[in-house]
Amino acid sequence: MKQSLNQNYTMRIIFSLFLVLSVSTIFSQEIESVQDSAIVKVDSLYREDQFYLGLTYNTLQNKPQGVSQNKFSVGLSAGLLRDMPINKDRTHAIATGLGFTFNNYVQNLAITGTGEVPVYTVLDDKTVFNKNKFTQLLVDLPIEFRWRTSTYESYKFWRIYGGVKFSYVLYNRSLYTDDQSKVVITNNTDFNKLLYGIYLSAGYNTVNVYAYYGLNPIFKSAEVGGENIKMKAFNVGIIFYIL
Repeated sequence: MKQSLNQNYTMRIIFSLFLVLSVSTIFSQEIESVQDSAIVKVDSLYREDQFYLGLTYNTLQNKPQGVSQNKFSVGLSAGLLRDMPINKDRTHAIATGLGFTFNNYVQNLAITGTGEVPVYTVLDDKTVFNKNKFTQLLVDLPIEFRWRTSTYESYKFWRIYGGVKFSYVLYNRSLYTDDQSKVVITNNTDFNKLLYGIYLSAGYNTVNVYAYYGLNPIFKSAEVGGENIKMKAFNVGIIFYIL
């Protein structure tokens, strides 16, 4: 009788251990399955470089005779891009979005007169003035093709992004000052409202080199000395990409 009880007790222990091991195995498999699903989900849905911040040195091309830039002209830009991968590895993508740019151009083409009748004058070396510049605030619509060596596990990779950018000038302002006067003109209608150009950025990790070339002139109908002002922007600098 005692032996029978011992056998029953032993069988119960064995059955309990078997049940615990079975449940543990099933639970472990479910966790691994969930983890695998999570990896597949991340791998299939990750996107890159949703935000950008740029800093450029702004230059003017196709300048009228005598026009030159004599100080550092800076540009600042920031925006949001929607990354849309187009291949299985997600190393090729198309991106578009919305951004803002502030451009400053310091040069010797003075804009005086009034907002209705602006006058354009090339300041020579004999002219004494304190400041002369014009600025723009633009809203940007970039459309770009992206090539990169990214994976969902790493934020450090090589990239080459290039495309076209359409910009609408929300606000423009010119400033001329000398010892006797100060002339400020805002929203000059001689400025082109719609600007467009091509750009390219390339690099590794967060910081990348950037270049933009305007395809149409900054001014729409301005003239100096009987010559149309056909200046275009060529801006180079660095751009930071952030997820």
